[in-house]
Amino acid sequence: MMTDNMMQPFSQYKFFAELKNAEDRRIPSVHRSKATIDAIKAYILEHNLKPGDPLPTEVQLCEDLGVSRSSVREAVRKLEALDIVQVQQGRGSFVGEMSLNPMVETLVLRYALDHDAGAESLRNVVSIRRYIDLGIASSVVREMKGTSDPELERLVETMITKAKAGEQYLEEDIAFHNGITAYLDNSLLDQLVAAMWMVHQSFIPKMQDAIKQDLLKTAKAHALMLETAQAGDEEAYQDAVYKHYEPLANILDLN
Repeated sequence: MMTDNMMQPFSQYKFFAELKNAEDRRIPSVHRSKATIDAIKAYILEHNLKPGDPLPTEVQLCEDLGVSRSSVREAVRKLEALDIVQVQQGRGSFVGEMSLNPMVETLVLRYALDHDAGAESLRNVVSIRRYIDLGIASSVVREMKGTSDPELERLVETMITKAKAGEQYLEEDIAFHNGITAYLDNSLLDQLVAAMWMVHQSFIPKMQDAIKQDLLKTAKAHALMLETAQAGDEEAYQDAVYKHYEPLANILDLN
């Protein structure tokens, strides 16, 4: 249960400073929604809350912020859409996973609404994925040098087998990249890689004919990435990354 002391930090933030000497300390209606959203986010930061931790009740938020229940509910709805807050019916509000899913859904919808804009989004996503893989190359090679990873080897073998049969290997592909980034123990990196892949994956069905002929080439590039990382050869690993993205880069006219 939240105590008065736990709720105190809400009144310390700058968006309430102008109200400090006001008689009712209520937030002006024009700023109420944003201020309430900012206050809830500030509370999460102030108390170093993690995904799954409980938030104050609606009543507590209303009392401390001097806003109506409708304002609190509106703020919570907006934060829920951003995956910052999660509402569980009958239990209350909790800190959300704060994933990148809202960004993914926006990019996918953008492609559905406007093919030209979507194609540009895909170019950007592929570029970002390549930047990430090249940017972490040094760390990946350092962490994987001299290792043996039967699961990644199995994924590579499956990708090559499916490619030879003319089949897609989307699940193996994302599992491979997740397996590579797992060596770096960086949860934000894991989320970003997964988010970019989800957007990328949503475009693949529309490009199936264009990329089918390069399935085997891309699968073998994954094998080369694994081999060079385990060998500790950073330059060769970076070259393998370029080979991995080369088919898509050619289709999308990426430099």
